[in-house]
Amino acid sequence: MRYLTVALAKGRLAELAMEMFISIGMDCSEMKEKTRKLIFTDEKNKMKFILVKATDVATYVEYGAADIGIVGKDTLLEDSRNLYEMVDLGFGKCKMAVCGPVELKGKLHSMPNLRVASKYPHIAAKYFQEDCGQTIELIKLNGSVELAPLVGLSDVIVDIVETGKTLKENGLEVLEDVVPLSARFVVNKVSMKMERERIMDIVNRFSTMTEE
Repeated sequence: MRYLTVALAKGRLAELAMEMFISIGMDCSEMKEKTRKLIFTDEKNKMKFILVKATDVATYVEYGAADIGIVGKDTLLEDSRNLYEMVDLGFGKCKMAVCGPVELKGKLHSMPNLRVASKYPHIAAKYFQEDCGQTIELIKLNGSVELAPLVGLSDVIVDIVETGKTLKENGLEVLEDVVPLSARFVVNKVSMKMERERIMDIVNRFSTMTEE
């Protein structure tokens, strides 16, 4: 029996995913040790876990370097991937939202040439241009997007909001919700054909857990 390779996002998502795998009988003890290793094996169940950057999980799965993965819905929405999205795991819950100064609340869709800054340009473009039928000027940023409205780079931002604390500390607030987000279980299409029984066993057990 060959190893089934699982791609996990480094950090909090990996820790939560690990607990789910442990609850269905997988051995993740090696991953719990403090180490710089990126590959861990569960010999008994023939599972291999690899730790990668969150935005790369879907890439590893799509190209078959991993059979399955756990990734945030934001990554799947931003980068269209050729893979199966099987289960909403129900953890890592947050939302994508339009955020900005409170005085813009209720005025966004009447503003011509609205400038929107985001780390997620595809999600932002879809929301404003496709869903709302509004022309916007889109500015791609890689970090600290909250700064953009404060220094006049943009009118608003589209970003992930969990607690809203960072927004509040910078005088911004959620103006509109775009889409709810959470961790998703994804599968490589070829792996699903080759290892369908093993993969569906995990899918069904995770589905049962999320329904409880």
